[in-house]
Amino acid sequence: MGEDMFTVYRLNADELDESFLTSLKAAFQHKEIEIAVSEADETDYLLRSPVNREHLLKAVADVEAKRNLVEPDQALFPMSVWSATPMRV
Repeated sequence: MGEDMFTVYRLNADELDESFLTSLKAAFQHKEIEIAVSEADETDYLLRSPVNREHLLKAVADVEAKRNLVEPDQALFPMSVWSATPMRV
């Protein structure tokens, strides 16, 4: 007997289409498969990597301490069509 294949796909539900199913069928051709769906927590995913975790937690601490903040010149941003104030993103 061969080894079982295990694959994790991370994608937005809006990205599920015929091409996804086609690639899934090709990857597991003639095999019985099990599909489990769960909502992914992006924060947990980003904090898994120790390097990412350290970088993100430092950035949060900087924001909380009001350190290393960048305030863009609002004159560089286009005006909103609904008001006379610059659009915020």
